[in-house]
Amino acid sequence: MTILAQITDLHLRPRGLTCYRVSDTNNLAERAIRALLALSPRPDAVVVTGDITDGADAREYALARHILGRLPMPVYVLPGNHDSSDTLRAAFSDYPGIRDAPTASGKLHYTADVGGLRLVALDSSVAGKPFGLLGAEQLAWLDRVLAEDDRPAVVAVHHPPMATGIQHMDSIALHDTDAFAAVLSRHAHVERLICGHVHRPIVAGFAGTVMTLAPSTAHQLVLDFDDKAPVDFNFEPPAYFLHCHLPGSGLVSHLAYVENFPGPYPFWADEGVRWPGE
Repeated sequence: MTILAQITDLHLRPRGLTCYRVSDTNNLAERAIRALLALSPRPDAVVVTGDITDGADAREYALARHILGRLPMPVYVLPGNHDSSDTLRAAFSDYPGIRDAPTASGKLHYTADVGGLRLVALDSSVAGKPFGLLGAEQLAWLDRVLAEDDRPAVVAVHHPPMATGIQHMDSIALHDTDAFAAVLSRHAHVERLICGHVHRPIVAGFAGTVMTLAPSTAHQLVLDFDDKAPVDFNFEPPAYFLHCHLPGSGLVSHLAYVENFPGPYPFWADEGVRWPGE
């Protein structure tokens, strides 16, 4: 079995600062790393699907390296709308995938082998904008790399390409959705499309594959389908996905929580107990 862990939307701040004045994203990211390290077996690799930092500040990327550097397995990073592709590329230049990523288009994209899976990381960030765009050049590259290898593939991108029903987030989703769908639909071996951005766990079908949006390791978006809903967040339990490739069965995605909860308790706790009247 190959296990690919997905964390997203860390929104790290310079040391000592909180995000939006109330979310201690740095500490929450540390807790997520401890949760990954406590897994048995541990993941074969970890992918971070964007918004690693909150302000693309060099101090935030230095902290990201410090926190993610505690993971002993390969870590694959890609930018979100809060990141800078160039600054991220420079900060993680020695990380797997990044060090071999093409530079011609300015977009940060690459492939990597994770056990029985092929990870394809994309860059949907647009400098200074909240929405996402892949662009014709990156989509042509995606089509080419998917055509050259038919192993089970996981495509990772920050912005989801389809509507979720949360209006204010759908307005800043991926813009070149149709072109992206046209590429993915040509490659049946794409087992999963994994995204972040929305700070909620969401699963949907897209272009012949399954799209999974991971919740943030920090704060979560308030679930509100009203088209006039305010852009608010809360502290629902942070979580992450474990994408498990089972030979002969395909890819299975599990939602796992960062926090510890009461338990474990045995299901058969009453065995051997004498009931009144027995």
